[in-house]
Amino acid sequence: MARSGVRFEDVQRAIDELMAAGQAPSVQRIRETLGTGSFTTISEHLREWRKRREENRDVPPPRGMPAPLQELAESLWQQAQDAANEALAHYRREADDKVAEAQQAVAAAERRAEDAEQRESALSSHLTHSEERLNARTAELSRLQAEHDTLQAEAARQREVRGRLEARLDELQSELERQAQAHRQAQEELEAAHQARLTQEEQRHEAAEARLMGLLDEARQERQAAEKAHATRHERLEKRLEGAKAEQQALQDALKEEEKKRRAEEQARRDAETARSGLDEERTRLGARLEDAQAALASRQARVEALEQQLEARLWSSLEKMQESQARLEAAAENASGPDDAGPEKQDSQD
Repeated sequence: MARSGVRFEDVQRAIDELMAAGQAPSVQRIRETLGTGSFTTISEHLREWRKRREENRDVPPPRGMPAPLQELAESLWQQAQDAANEALAHYRREADDKVAEAQQAVAAAERRAEDAEQRESALSSHLTHSEERLNARTAELSRLQAEHDTLQAEAARQREVRGRLEARLDELQSELERQAQAHRQAQEELEAAHQARLTQEEQRHEAAEARLMGLLDEARQERQAAEKAHATRHERLEKRLEGAKAEQQALQDALKEEEKKRRAEEQARRDAETARSGLDEERTRLGARLEDAQAALASRQARVEALEQQLEARLWSSLEKMQESQARLEAAAENASGPDDAGPEKQDSQD
């Protein structure tokens, strides 16, 4: 409902002034003409004026005039109505086509933007999954590297044990040589008196030598087994490390490719946003053109109405002139027949 302040009669008077000046009525022009009033109130009064004009558009010229003039007026009225309706239908069809094209373009741009957003979401999910796999592979690589370091430490410990065993073997060999030297010296000194003891010492020496040789063989076998196991585990770890590095490189390449695709999708989304902005601007321009077309149509309708009013005024003027001519003719006829009619009236009065 319109607010108090500017009345409908004020707006109608301003519209009449604008149309008399050959300008199409609009909210801005009416407000400039009135010098006051809110846009909402003026807009509602303008819609009411248009509604009333639309309701009275098909009202035919008043009757009561001569038949020829009535037919001429109705013919001109119908021609003006047909021309106005045809122009209005043309402008409406053109405006509807433009609006439909703009709406289709906006819908297409929105669909492309939605597709780009969906592809970006899928790409982000895939990228997140790839990053998780890369982190898992990196953790696995770190674990394998730690295990490799542990095996290297174990190999160093084995080398240390082997060094201690070799040192112990050298000590035993030195001890054996020392005992042999002492044995030879004792054998030379006591060869005659202690033959039996020498034999015993030789047996003990052989037993000790056999025991030492057995220990030496066991130490050598343990060292060879440890070296073999270490070589096997080291080779297996090297292979696993190479495979992990290759898989990490493949994941990094895939990640780079996914980054490239995501940048392409982002560029496509920006292009879609740009296209949608262009379509919005085009829709705004089309709306402005539609408003201009409607204003031009209103101006043309105003001119048609002015022509109709002028035609009606001329018809009424012609009718009045004809009525005046007819009145003059009747008066002249009455004046011409006046003396003949006076006799009987006087005679009747005398009777």
